[in-house]
Amino acid sequence: MDKNIRVAVGGVTGWAGGELARGVAHAADMTLVAGLSRGAAGQTLASLTGHKDTPGVAAASIEELGQTPYDVYVEYTKPVIAKHNILQALAHGAHVVVGTSGLSEDDYAEIDAAARKADRGVLACGNFAITVVLLQKFAEMAARHLDHWEIIDYAKAGKVDVPSGTVRELAFRLGQVKQAAQAVPVDQVSGPKETRGATMSGTQVHAVRLPGYQLGVEVIFGADGQRLHIKHEAGDGSKPYVSGALLAIRKVQTVRGVVRGLDKVMEGL
Repeated sequence: MDKNIRVAVGGVTGWAGGELARGVAHAADMTLVAGLSRGAAGQTLASLTGHKDTPGVAAASIEELGQTPYDVYVEYTKPVIAKHNILQALAHGAHVVVGTSGLSEDDYAEIDAAARKADRGVLACGNFAITVVLLQKFAEMAARHLDHWEIIDYAKAGKVDVPSGTVRELAFRLGQVKQAAQAVPVDQVSGPKETRGATMSGTQVHAVRLPGYQLGVEVIFGADGQRLHIKHEAGDGSKPYVSGALLAIRKVQTVRGVVRGLDKVMEGL
């Protein structure tokens, strides 16, 4: 890949995608060459990012990018269109960084097959914040030594997808260590089984959607006479996610197929 990485951002005016687009536009080793936004279609990327040397205009769909060459596509749109965008970008010959939540294990299996066929990398990160990367690593360490745990997913009242991509990724990764033990299996409880949450990759997951939250995740480990809480909470701003996303853009070319987790390309983790 050329030293100047040509980047297309899906969700270029979104809460996270907009901040990332500005970060890409101002990065010395990247150029923002394309962006997707239905609401801002036709507007110049220079005006959207505040970087006067950024070329091009926002497109309403990934198909409208046409012959625009880009090396890395960053998916930051909506769950209902995310898989389609990713598959189109792979067919275009680009590597893909995934920040959108809501993709299932079946979705990732299909994406992995397409990426390997195209000889491209897909770096799927439920969250680009370094504190989340550390939470995932610490939780995996704890799961190797403790048998019981559950996950609580916190988000704002209007967040439609449940659980968040961060929690989906965490449950998946813990499931790669082992499945959480249950003193009473869900199918044997007395009362509404839904109160025990959803089982994901062998872990019980509980989604909280209330005003006052932005994004948060807590994994609780229990053992005889002791408990371990590992918790991440995000503020209202999206800047903490930019540096991790830029790192993912720089590193995705080094992988093939789907790789889950930013830590997989970070030195020392």
